[in-house]
Amino acid sequence: MKKSDYYIQGIFNSDESVITEIYQNFFPKVAKFIRQNKGQQEDVEDIFQKALLQISARIKVRKLEVVHTSFEAYFFTACKNLWRRELNKRKREVTNDRVPELVSDESDMAYALLEQERWELFKEKLETLSGNCKEVLTLFLKKVSYADIVKKLSYSSETVARQRVFKCKAKLIETIKSDNRFKNLMS
Repeated sequence: MKKSDYYIQGIFNSDESVITEIYQNFFPKVAKFIRQNKGQQEDVEDIFQKALLQISARIKVRKLEVVHTSFEAYFFTACKNLWRRELNKRKREVTNDRVPELVSDESDMAYALLEQERWELFKEKLETLSGNCKEVLTLFLKKVSYADIVKKLSYSSETVARQRVFKCKAKLIETIKSDNRFKNLMS
């Protein structure tokens, strides 16, 4: 049994030893990320627990397969996405003069699941692109300058790099929109 399947099965069965192993193996990395991004120990614990609940709910609703990545990468991405949502929510509460919106934990969890599924569709479709497109879009998404993209990928000019980014983004969007899951995830 693959390690990813082992963790997924353990979460599905609420196996305490597997969940303890997940905590031991992945908690330090998640804690480091959240603390480096304006979080406290309580935030780490909350996000880690929410990610476990999110994955558990996902497994029980439909089969979860960690296809293109390891369970650790999948879990860490879930934690990062949850933490970013939390930071955005806090920012809105601070900058809003209105009374903060009260969102139930259930609807918040449902939105987090939807967001995770959108991310998975994006990553899956990114992997289907040519090697050059994957590389140029990865650099672009990491906010690497066009000048640096030209150097790294040996393009003749920044205009060529911009055109390549545009064409690769268009191809990625077309690929995502042609997937049957796209309409469900957008509604």
